[in-house]
Amino acid sequence: MSQRNSQASKTAARERLRQERERQAKRAKAKRQAIVAGSVVAVLAAAGGIGYAVVQANKPAYWAGLKDAKVVAPANTTGAKGTTVVIGKNTAKKTLKVYEDPRCPICASFEQTVGATVKKDVDDGKYKIQYIGGTFIDNKDNGQGSKNALSALGAALNVSPEAFLEYKSALYSTTWHPDETTDKFKDDAYLIKVADTVPALKNNTQFQNAVKKGTYDAWAMAMSATFNNNKDGVSGTPSFVMNGKLITTNGQPTGNPPMSVADFNRLVDAALKA
Repeated sequence: MSQRNSQASKTAARERLRQERERQAKRAKAKRQAIVAGSVVAVLAAAGGIGYAVVQANKPAYWAGLKDAKVVAPANTTGAKGTTVVIGKNTAKKTLKVYEDPRCPICASFEQTVGATVKKDVDDGKYKIQYIGGTFIDNKDNGQGSKNALSALGAALNVSPEAFLEYKSALYSTTWHPDETTDKFKDDAYLIKVADTVPALKNNTQFQNAVKKGTYDAWAMAMSATFNNNKDGVSGTPSFVMNGKLITTNGQPTGNPPMSVADFNRLVDAALKA
């Protein structure tokens, strides 16, 4: 081999080595960029997850913050902040106060057993009902469902008193009322799904927007305050008051509410005559 050929071979070898180093350097750079990009995505994902968790954790604080907020009262209400909800014929001489919490399992049992009787009595003009909604069950598990459902009931009341009563009955039904330990009512989509079983609320855009936007959230908190500050001696649900007295099976304030049609009719009839 000549010296010239030898020199040319060395030059070519050096060139190949240079090119190979360049390729390796490019691969290493691309790998570093991929690692950095992946790290950024992971950080952003984590930040997003943390952000979502913070939002979820702060939702109860959102409700508490509505305590002094401006109240948008639903139609078919009267009184301070629209918290007086009376349903029935004007000719009815007496009013039955009904204290309930949307998540209350005993309220659900009452509605399933006696609800149809109450509805018939109101339709017949036997008495009017005044609804007072509470949210104390949320306090037991830092929940939101009682408040959120009460707000949705406000949206139904804004449609009509009939829609309100039908929606309340649907929420308490065996099909839709969740176990007390399951806070399903905090989910707007679930509340709307239940509402779709009520003809006046099915695909009702005005109602759905009110639920999603929380139009009556502040009203729900005002109603809850009315429950908490009641002068009837009510501390649990369901509770029924007529003529300023609690209606209980033993006639005492500490007694149980009537949970059968027979007991309910007997005690309410007696209160109507008093």
